Amino acid sequence: MADEQCRSAFLGYKKFPGHICVSVNEEVVHGIGGSRRVQYGDIVKIDCGVVKDGWVGDTATTVPVGVVDLKIQRLMQVTEDALEIAIRHAQAGQRLGDLSSAVEEEVVANGYSVVREFVGHGVGRKLHEEPQVPNYGRPGTGPKLKPGMTIAIEPMVNMGGSAVRVLDDNWTVVTADGKPSAHFEHTVLITRDEPEILTWRERALTK
Repeated sequence: MADEQCRSAFLGYKKFPGHICVSVNEEVVHGIGGSRRVQYGDIVKIDCGVVKDGWVGDTATTVPVGVVDLKIQRLMQVTEDALEIAIRHAQAGQRLGDLSSAVEEEVVANGYSVVREFVGHGVGRKLHEEPQVPNYGRPGTGPKLKPGMTIAIEPMVNMGGSAVRVLDDNWTVVTADGKPSAHFEHTVLITRDEPEILTWRERALTK
């Protein structure tokens, strides 16, 4: 971040103690880096937000440590697919519910569940702005998407049930059933034409 003349949007945000969020396996989001060592076969969610020239960017990816179980690889694949499907719905004139319901439809069709307690959000001068961007909803509902809006779309998908809990550090969110979770996020600009991915990168897993 220092090399790019920007700073962490997370450090100190509501007293969060880290520059980035690092969440492993059953940890969904908001994991805190420390002395723990990742192991071969783990999946690691890396969530990074930066402030550059007064503007905030927010992105997350899930990466495998070495070769992971095929069931976990499929969880990652479906979660990243759901993000791409949601982005295709980030069109001016569509309702937010169209985007949100598209995520849930893809996830449920593949036998997984979406986290409901934590959602995406608007992003701009601040890390969290309106509107909230849930990964569930009903088509045709919610605010209308307009050119110039910038939203962080971030499917959080559990292999098991949707229930989560927060650990005693008051930050780390884990699945209630201890099963793995995947998380992908992009900051997306609504335009008059196609949506623009402001945090574009190569896919974590190739199709």
